[in-house]
Amino acid sequence: MTKDWPLAAVWLFFLSGALMRGGFLYWLGLRIRRVDRGRGAKSEMPILARAEAAVRRFGAPVVTLSFLTVGVQSAVNLSAGLLRMPPRRFVPALLVGAMIWATIYVTIGMAVVYAFLGRLDWPLVVAGLLGLLLLVVATVLARRRLTPRDQAPPEDAEATPSP
Repeated sequence: MTKDWPLAAVWLFFLSGALMRGGFLYWLGLRIRRVDRGRGAKSEMPILARAEAAVRRFGAPVVTLSFLTVGVQSAVNLSAGLLRMPPRRFVPALLVGAMIWATIYVTIGMAVVYAFLGRLDWPLVVAGLLGLLLLVVATVLARRRLTPRDQAPPEDAEATPSP
């Protein structure tokens, strides 16, 4: 598949991009928290509030697993900084997550590029599309978990007396 592209160089390119982006968002979260410290620093964005809750509850593994989704990792990396996760925990989680992300993009991502260019066999295209489908499902599930649920009480909550 990578006749024209040096696989290691492409992987390192994706890895460095993920590390720079994740590290920048973490750093930005640290700086925002310092600026907002005197004002209570509550997140105004629902996805960021949910990401903060996930990072607060599960810690560094959330940072790593966020790289299996599209778009959620930004909120999680920023939240890790906002919550002042120690670098000794954040950096290894970021490194493992970025390695996973780079591997996904070098395999599935490049398969999609080669399929688009018409230079890939159909069985590999189908395998790449299945991998892409799994990535989309993981993203949808993660976003659903990080999106605030309606805070209205259930319909029969009024009929049930509280103890």
